[in-house]
Amino acid sequence: MVLCTGALPAVQQALHSVEAGGTVLFFAPTAPGDDAPFPLFELWNKQVTIVSTYAGSLEDINTAIELITTKKVIVVDMISHTLPLSEAAKGFQLVAKAKDSMKVILEP
Repeated sequence: MVLCTGALPAVQQALHSVEAGGTVLFFAPTAPGDDAPFPLFELWNKQVTIVSTYAGSLEDINTAIELITTKKVIVVDMISHTLPLSEAAKGFQLVAKAKDSMKVILEP
């Protein structure tokens, strides 16, 4: 399971939804200072692996946070498509072509 948002409800859903033996990849961080309780026994019992990604230097991340918090970059404007989960295949096609899309959101 790839978690592409740091939204706490999504974090909780991912941790409770991952199948036995599965992996949760945290692709996006939560907001600084946000804590997310997680079902440690359940994850241990199901032998779940939790991993994260890291794609930028601390300086790059701090610059990005500054640009977002000062509204010099409006990230919501980067969302080119919002689709229902039932259209996930279309969303993946849009991203793969990378012609008419910047950020595709799938909503349950």
